[in-house]
Amino acid sequence: MNHAQLTALGRALRLVGEHGESLTTDTPDARLHEVKADLRRALDLLEESLEAGAPLTRCPEHPQGPVDTSAPDLCLLCETRRRSAQRAEYGGSSRPTDAPAKSPSRYGVRAERPQPQQRWLPEAWNGREWQLCGTPRRDRAEAEAYLAAQRRGSRPAMAYRLVHEFTDYEVLRVWGTPTYVDVEPMGNM
Repeated sequence: MNHAQLTALGRALRLVGEHGESLTTDTPDARLHEVKADLRRALDLLEESLEAGAPLTRCPEHPQGPVDTSAPDLCLLCETRRRSAQRAEYGGSSRPTDAPAKSPSRYGVRAERPQPQQRWLPEAWNGREWQLCGTPRRDRAEAEAYLAAQRRGSRPAMAYRLVHEFTDYEVLRVWGTPTYVDVEPMGNM
C-alpha cells in the first residue's frame, strides 16, 4: 500500500466513523444511503490497496507459500525445515557406521586440518600504506566489480589493488600508482 492509498483509505474510514457517531433512531433514509455509499467507497479503496490475495498460510515468513495441512502454521516450507532439523537431531544423517578407527597421530590427519580459505582482498592506497577497503570476497569477479565501483565513486583513492589470499598472499592486479605521502610538511625539518 503506497502513501496515497493509505491517506485516501484513512480519510474514508474517518468519514465512516463520523457517520457512526451521528447515527440515531430517527436518521433519514437519504442519510443512510450516504453512509452506505461511503462504506462502499472505503471497501473499494481497501480492495485496491491490497497487493496480494488473502494469505494461504499462517506463516509470517511465507504467507503465499505452499500449504501443508498437517503443519501447525500450514506452511510447507517451514514444516520441511522443521522435519529436517528433527531428523538431524535424532541422528538421521547419512554417516557410515563402519568407519575405520582413527589412530592417534602427532600431526593429525588431513581431514582434521581446516581447509584453506581462498579470498580476494580489495585494498586501497591511503598515501602511506595499503589498507583493506572492503569486505574480503570469495568471488574474484565480485571483488573486481566492487573495486570498479570504488574507482567510479565520489571520493576514489589514489590506487587500488586486488590481493589473492590462499594460504599465502599474491597481488593480482594494481590500479593506479601509489606514491608515498609524508604527513609532516617540509619533510620533518
